[in-house]
Amino acid sequence: MESSIFSGIGIDPGVIVIVLAILTLISFIASVICFSQYRKLYRRYDMFMRGKDAETLEDTIMELVDETEYLRAKDGDTKRLVDSVVSKAQAGYQKTGIVKYNAFKGMGGNLSFVIAMLDDNNTGFVLNSVHSREGCYLYLKDVVEGKTEVLLGSEEKEALERALGYK
Repeated sequence: MESSIFSGIGIDPGVIVIVLAILTLISFIASVICFSQYRKLYRRYDMFMRGKDAETLEDTIMELVDETEYLRAKDGDTKRLVDSVVSKAQAGYQKTGIVKYNAFKGMGGNLSFVIAMLDDNNTGFVLNSVHSREGCYLYLKDVVEGKTEVLLGSEEKEALERALGYK
């Protein structure tokens, strides 16, 4: 039996039936996948809504808003605490330079030393300990912004340069 529609196109009706069967199978598989995803989504929605009505959802949302406000206040406290710790750390001595030397050549070895201690603003002191046979003498010189008002010895200058990061 020949149909006038198929004879005008020049395509075998069996090929059209096979193509339509394949398209039907693909549509069926796509609908099964969509139905499966719908069931998963519905289960998640059902678990979310189980035992919840509008009032309890509103209570939950309000609790979350209160918790957010509390956390924001705590965040502000934490930021202030961190700022305080940072300012205290900057005020403490952070930079050091140490030089050991022999104050009196030929006597006693490298028992004398100079230590420079500076804070974040390069302010601090240079401590010189001179060891001799008669005793140990300490000399302290103030440093303000990396400079001193008094003349420094070579070892003191070297210790200060080490603390400043020049050496």
